[in-house]
Amino acid sequence: MLPLAQILRGRGCTVEGSDRSRDQGRMPDKFAALEAQGFGLHPQDGSGIVSGEQILIASAAVEDSVPDARRARELECLRLTRAELNSILFNTSGAGLAVAGTSGKSTVTGMLGWILHACGREPTIMNGAVMKNFVAPDRPYASAVVGGQSLYVSEVDESDGSIALYRPAVGILLNVSLDHKSMEELRQLFGDYLSRSRIAVINADDPEALALLPLAKEVITFGIAQEKAQIGVVAGSIAEGPMRQAALVIDRHDGSEHALTLNLPGRHNLSNALAAIAGAAAAGIPVAKAVEALAGFDGLARRFDVIGTSPSGITVIDDFGHNPEKCAATLRTLKAHPGRVLAFFQPHGYGPLRQMGEELAQTFASELDEQDRVFLCDPVYFGGTVDRSEGSERIVALVEQAGGHAEHIAERSAVGDRLAQIARPGDRIVIMGARDDTLSAFARDLFDRLA
Repeated sequence: MLPLAQILRGRGCTVEGSDRSRDQGRMPDKFAALEAQGFGLHPQDGSGIVSGEQILIASAAVEDSVPDARRARELECLRLTRAELNSILFNTSGAGLAVAGTSGKSTVTGMLGWILHACGREPTIMNGAVMKNFVAPDRPYASAVVGGQSLYVSEVDESDGSIALYRPAVGILLNVSLDHKSMEELRQLFGDYLSRSRIAVINADDPEALALLPLAKEVITFGIAQEKAQIGVVAGSIAEGPMRQAALVIDRHDGSEHALTLNLPGRHNLSNALAAIAGAAAAGIPVAKAVEALAGFDGLARRFDVIGTSPSGITVIDDFGHNPEKCAATLRTLKAHPGRVLAFFQPHGYGPLRQMGEELAQTFASELDEQDRVFLCDPVYFGGTVDRSEGSERIVALVEQAGGHAEHIAERSAVGDRLAQIARPGDRIVIMGARDDTLSAFARDLFDRLA
């Protein structure tokens, strides 16, 4: 919701809002920063809805029973979902550049937006994460950039089916794997998305994504492993470090090679970089310029975000991993270098845990070694009517059954105590989860204790 609010206010709208987290006293610094930027904030009790002329935009997490929604209905206010509003802004721009896929959307959106910005194209960027390159003292939560109306870069979401609302000039597809919907539903949604895109940019390394290529009109492919990918990597050129990497990018349209340095670790981030380069090429940016721009990309908050390394050599990392593919990418990046991994996972809801719990457990068991440990607290729950009969205990049991080592500790604060107790020099502690900005504060507090 925040990036959309920032874009609307940047275009001259009056924007006010409410959030149950604010009413619960959570993240006071964040809400204070929003008020300092000129957003009017109200309790979520209906008091902010005073006129039928107002438009109510609500995320999918806001039920019809919430007082703001009830009051808007009484006053006959126009109501839009978050995705409906974003698709209107996207589809009415000169050209919409969409980033879709199960994993990596926010990172590629940030990379692509940064390339276009660095090349002087003045894009408007709608992202689900804070982009470090655009953070400023007066804009600490830079999850949006208000540029011109000719280019609109946005991640688009398949989890609620709203990807169907977008009509991309450039439609990027990163991967297709189990998350909020069945594979059959995902193939249909992503296939339709590619068929609506003027130019489709497809990950040739992902079999499910590549299988949808015949549905696209004009295509640019990218990939690390696929030798026929149009934007690829020269074999043997990848140099990996624990916090950054380098490679030779090849543009197989003309055979030219370009030296890429990337301030992010992990093969998945190299793939993300290729996706952004290919997307920029579809928008008319030369590959050489895109590669040059990415050398200055600083990454996103909560995407393998290194909080610090203590004097004793314990590193704390804040990460958005919340589905099997995202968690696997983070764990593989960590396991590519020496040191024990202590992984704390906070499930982002009871529904997602039921949907992907078995795959998640298998990921933790297969990606980690005998020395590593996994910790789960209870799922995030901020209210509502969701079925809470199955929780983290089931996932811990599944991890153990698959040969891993996991513990269920109901309260997050107690997990922090346990991690501080057992951490030793050389350990990497990774804090994983979504839909809860207080996880970053938890990671910082844990690091402070260790330091």
